Amino acid sequence: MTDHPNLLSPLDLRGHRLRNRIVFGAHTANMSDQGLPGPRYGAYLLERALGGAAMIVAEPVPVHRTGVLTRGNFLHSTDETIPHFRKIVEPVKASGTVILQQLYHVGAHGDSDLSFQPHWSPSGGPSYHDSDGSHRMTVAEIEEMIEAHVAAAVRCRKSGFQGVEVWAAYHSLLDQFWTPWSNRRDDEWGGSLANRTRFSRRIVEGVRRACGDDFIIGLAVSISDAQPVLLSEEALIEIVALHDATGEIDYVTVGHGGYMDFERLMPTFLYGEKLTAPFTERLRGELRHARVTSEAHVRTPENAEAIIAARQADLVSIVRGQIADPHLARKTAEGRAEDVRGCISCNQMCWGRRSRDYWISCLVNPSAGREWEWGGDRFTPAARPRNVAVVGAGPAGLEAARAAAERGHRVTLVEAASQVGGQFRLAGLQPRRGQITDLLRWYERQLERLQVRLMLNTYAEADDIRALDPDAVILATGSLPDPDGFQRWLPGAPRLPGRDRGNVWSPEEVLRREARIGTTAILYDEGGNWRGLGTAWALAEQGKALTLVTPEPFVGREIARTSADIPLRRRLAQAGVRVLTESCIAEWHGDGATVRSLLTGQEERIAASALVMSTTNRAFDPLSESLADLKPLLIGDAAAPRQAPYAFHEGRRVALSL
Repeated sequence: MTDHPNLLSPLDLRGHRLRNRIVFGAHTANMSDQGLPGPRYGAYLLERALGGAAMIVAEPVPVHRTGVLTRGNFLHSTDETIPHFRKIVEPVKASGTVILQQLYHVGAHGDSDLSFQPHWSPSGGPSYHDSDGSHRMTVAEIEEMIEAHVAAAVRCRKSGFQGVEVWAAYHSLLDQFWTPWSNRRDDEWGGSLANRTRFSRRIVEGVRRACGDDFIIGLAVSISDAQPVLLSEEALIEIVALHDATGEIDYVTVGHGGYMDFERLMPTFLYGEKLTAPFTERLRGELRHARVTSEAHVRTPENAEAIIAARQADLVSIVRGQIADPHLARKTAEGRAEDVRGCISCNQMCWGRRSRDYWISCLVNPSAGREWEWGGDRFTPAARPRNVAVVGAGPAGLEAARAAAERGHRVTLVEAASQVGGQFRLAGLQPRRGQITDLLRWYERQLERLQVRLMLNTYAEADDIRALDPDAVILATGSLPDPDGFQRWLPGAPRLPGRDRGNVWSPEEVLRREARIGTTAILYDEGGNWRGLGTAWALAEQGKALTLVTPEPFVGREIARTSADIPLRRRLAQAGVRVLTESCIAEWHGDGATVRSLLTGQEERIAASALVMSTTNRAFDPLSESLADLKPLLIGDAAAPRQAPYAFHEGRRVALSL
């Protein structure tokens, strides 16, 4: 018996048997090496195949020189990629996973910095990716683009892929042809529904003729109500049904958001789960041939089972969930869904790194992108099991203890607090961040399973650690708020003027409910990240009259790369939070602050009963010198205060080194 019978049931697509309904959908991992797929990308996909995914849709490849969007895109229009892809595709198929590749072109929304080409579009509209305009395609160029899609599909077939997914989502090139607002042509490629869909139908027809009847063809679309000029759900259903009627489309995958509401394209925890399920249920009822895949925040096996069981879709695409735990499908099939390490919907290292043009990784799974170096989530037993003492049960210590125990070491984890998690647990107390506390419960289950000795409420001195007789000592003692309130953009003031007048607090004290805030507060945020901004949101939800001061030009600079900044600013604005950008705290008076503009030097005194200073923490390392003879390994914030991804990373890395 299984708790996920619908999710685990097989499905046939164009004669290919899918062993369950779980798809690892297309996304740009940005792992190419000079445009070619290599060991990093191959191991990344193979880990998810070994983890039980039924189908993988490999990273989108631009079909044309005008469609290059990232530095890490695979080469377009060349057979040079074929032998490199074949090395990746064959092991994935041998593991029992069906593998396709997505074909894409962004149309008007290109990036000239990367393509060094004009953006091609139906009618020459503006880009929503950069500040450029686009080139209105001639009829000859439309034919060239159709041929480019077909040629790319043929290369996929030669590479061993079992199909392709034609990208028409997020107001991309195909979607631009479909949408009357962006397709203002008056020839056979614009106007009527038949004309506006001629481009995509010709592509599908060409791929089918060139690649054969056993080749899977998927179609990727998306829903968005960000602007009334975009396709309505009714219009999109009509378009998809027109393609479905040909019998050539085998499945349709439905995403969320687009270039006009990018923050909903990869929704963070600020949004609900199963975002496209209501629409895919409607779409599924209208189609006669194609299967329907629901994506966008299908985060857990429970989400996925609910969608399939309710017949809201035939398949589910779980991308970030399988980045966080590549063995999600296998664990679910083995009846161990509780052992799946849950995605926390933060976007920090997946989309957050991709948006900065790095290869993607994962906050909670530091092996993501390093599978070819670290062996993924399959641990190699240690040559000699050792007694390992880990001090501090924040992210670094938790991961070090877990990974060391997975390798067979005997681990004792010592924590001064009454619960594991450190400052990361406090982050889980911010609005909508309960997925963090879910993750910490997962760690508690894993530590118990691995028989890690957990000593809570234990503030260990050096002699206490020595008494454990460890062969290796890992110090993950974290960091503390800066007691001086030093501001980076007031470098000549080593201490906040007026710091000793009282009612100055850290975000940690606010979240622990130790701070006496009163009814009005000022929060100074220097990081542009969730430590300060999530605390500001929590205070606003408590009804505090809040002024948010930041030296940055806008609120949320650090989280902008995760696409969470826009919805957060909306929440703060709706809560009545006043924002002062490019400003600092010139002085705290005990009952208010003098705020200084960094642009003009103009000062304003603002009344407040409390000041919250979210500035850079200081490392807390009380043990490394007194234990120097044991050569302790210092990791996480204890080495240098940083954000959570680097703590998890160092915890994994040090465990692999033992």
